[in-house]
Amino acid sequence: MTSNVPQEDSRLVPFLKWAGGKRWLISNHGDLFPKNFNSYFEPFLGSAAVFFHLRPTSGILADKNSNLIDVYKAIRSNWQKIDDALCRHEVLHTDDYYYEEREKKRRADHQKAAQLIYLNRTCWNGLYRVNLDGKFNVPRGTKNQVRLPSDNFSAIAEALKGMSLRASDFAPIVREAQEGDFLFVDPPYTVKHNMNGFVKYNESIFRWADQVRLFKALDKAKRRGVQILVLNANHQSIRELYSGFGEVIELERQSVISGPLAGRAKTTELAIRYYGGL
Repeated sequence: MTSNVPQEDSRLVPFLKWAGGKRWLISNHGDLFPKNFNSYFEPFLGSAAVFFHLRPTSGILADKNSNLIDVYKAIRSNWQKIDDALCRHEVLHTDDYYYEEREKKRRADHQKAAQLIYLNRTCWNGLYRVNLDGKFNVPRGTKNQVRLPSDNFSAIAEALKGMSLRASDFAPIVREAQEGDFLFVDPPYTVKHNMNGFVKYNESIFRWADQVRLFKALDKAKRRGVQILVLNANHQSIRELYSGFGEVIELERQSVISGPLAGRAKTTELAIRYYGGL
C-alpha cells in the first residue's frame, strides 16, 4: 500500500508545461489526496504533476496522446540520450532552428522525446497543438531555456519503473482499478454548453458525450471500492452530472494558458472525491 507522504528531498516536478497542468493543485491542495491506497491509476496523464507528487510504486499512467506517452517511455528506457539531445538543441537554438526542428520527423525514440520536450519549452506558452494531419503547429514562444535546473530525468526514470505506461482511451484504464486503488481523473474540461478558456480549446478532443461516458465508468469504479478524485470544470452541467457521487469542493486557481492578460484571471474548478470508508 502506498503512503501519501513524499519525502522533501526526493520531490520531482513536471518537465513539461501542459494545458490543465496541476502544479497549482499540488502546491495549494495536497490534502485532497487519500492518505493510503494500493495501486495508482491516472487516465489523463498530461504533465504528471500528481504522479510526481505521490510517487506510487505500481499502477497505470495513460493518456490518449501517444506522442506524450512515448516521451515517458523513452525517459524510462534511455534518459541519458534524451538529456544529450536536449544539450544539442540548447546549443543550436534560435528562432530559425525552432521552425526547422518543428518540421523534422525524428525516428529514434530518444530523439522524438527530446524534440517534443524542446518544442514544448520554447513554443508559445507551452501549448501542445496539432493540425488535422497530426503535425505540431505551435509558433515560437519567448523562452529560450532548453535545459532546466529542475530536470532530473534519472529520478523520473526510476519513478516510472513500476508503472505501466499506455496510450489509451480512459475507459480500459478505469476498468482495471479495483478496491483500495486510487484513481486521479483530470479530463479535458468540456461542459454541456460551450464556455471560453480550456472548455473552448478542448471541445474538439473531449465532447460532452465523453464526459457522460467518463462519469458512468467512474460510477462503476466507485461501486468496486476504488478511491476517486475528479477535477473538472466548475459548471452547472458538471455539478448535475456528478450529483450524489461524492464530496464536491470548489478550488480557486490562476488561469495560465490563454494568451491575453484578460484570459489569465482567477477561475475556479471542481474537485469531486469519493474515498468510501477507507
